[in-house]
Amino acid sequence: MDLETSLKAVQQRIEAACARSGREPGSVTLVAVTKGQPPEVVCAAAELGLSLFGENKVQEAKAKIPQCPGRLRWHMVGHLQSNKCRDAVGLFEMVQSVDSLPLAEELNRRAEQAAKTIPVLLEVNAVGEASKFGCRPDQLLADLGSINALPRLEIQGLMTVPPWTLDPEKVRPVFRQMRELKERCEQLLGAPLPHLSMGMTGDFEVAIEEGATMVRIGTALFGARSKAGG
Repeated sequence: MDLETSLKAVQQRIEAACARSGREPGSVTLVAVTKGQPPEVVCAAAELGLSLFGENKVQEAKAKIPQCPGRLRWHMVGHLQSNKCRDAVGLFEMVQSVDSLPLAEELNRRAEQAAKTIPVLLEVNAVGEASKFGCRPDQLLADLGSINALPRLEIQGLMTVPPWTLDPEKVRPVFRQMRELKERCEQLLGAPLPHLSMGMTGDFEVAIEEGATMVRIGTALFGARSKAGG
């Protein structure tokens, strides 16, 4: 299947999921995840109208982004190591994977040095999977005030990578828990959080039905690749 056909299929599935849940299609943002994809594929996707791309690794993004159209927007969606924060501040308009207070503090320090403010999502490991990054919900609530006090970070919502399953209905409770956790955070902060980034190729329709505002799609757009990922 070619990229144009794949994109139309994904967009139709997003629209159908929005219709089922009484939402406007415009309330869901598609993040095209280009991990393992060369700049030529990004350029082809951009020609089809995609403008927001997600990368999992800073090193790959650092090599790829300069070879892509300058008008594109980039989000960091993979695990961010503290020693890559300086590069992340320079490359990405949003970091979706802030998974601890120490990482937030380092990102804030690097953003201060660059005289920038960085929008962030706080990554939650909703069910405590040992193989996944992200803070536990109770830790998030405990650290929320401290992260919010960092002057160069702007908390815009939450992100999660749910357990992998063949049946997306099995992770519906995780997505619902994330929506409720976002509402709890909004109460604590006294301000709305516009984004809930959840849902990938295998489960994004269920994620939309449960309130996702961003879905991170790789395989359904670009096909399977040799490297692991979604």
